Amino acid sequence: MTTYRAGETVDYTVTYLEMAARPGYDWPATPAGMTGALLRAETPPVWYFRALYDAVGRDYAWTDLHASEDAEIADWLASPDVALYTLIDHGWPQGFFLLDWRAGATCDLAYFGLVPQAVGRGLGTWMLRTAILTGWAREGVSCLSVNTCTLDHPRALIQYQKQGFTPVRQEARKRLLSRDWTLAES
Repeated sequence: MTTYRAGETVDYTVTYLEMAARPGYDWPATPAGMTGALLRAETPPVWYFRALYDAVGRDYAWTDLHASEDAEIADWLASPDVALYTLIDHGWPQGFFLLDWRAGATCDLAYFGLVPQAVGRGLGTWMLRTAILTGWAREGVSCLSVNTCTLDHPRALIQYQKQGFTPVRQEARKRLLSRDWTLAES
């Protein structure tokens, strides 16, 4: 593991992926031992989305939305073409995903992830397949998109590809860290 300090700049690569057809798999079976539910938030407050964003993204240097104004995020979350789903199990959020259909025929899996305490319990593949099929369930969708980067979980890119996404381009970027961050090795 490599630790970087707040104020340091890190290089990373963003990979953009697409899925041009609904996958052939069916809705996944609920993982063994899961007693909770996947719930769609109805007009979620900004604080709730920010809490999920930070809980999931803290270990992966998710900080982009910290610069966004609450009003901008509230408008985005209030759109009928944006849906936030939270996996609640054992009484607390285990992870979330956010689907964005505002681009018409393309559904963007804008955010996806589990909190650190939920990783390794078999929830990730189940939740990702559920997110993918939920994205495709809306009439008129002809493409599903997602992006990940080398700051994300080391298995994120592989998992997206296993579920049917294909990389379409990559982009090199730099990020000034606003807090200490440890790069997880794959």
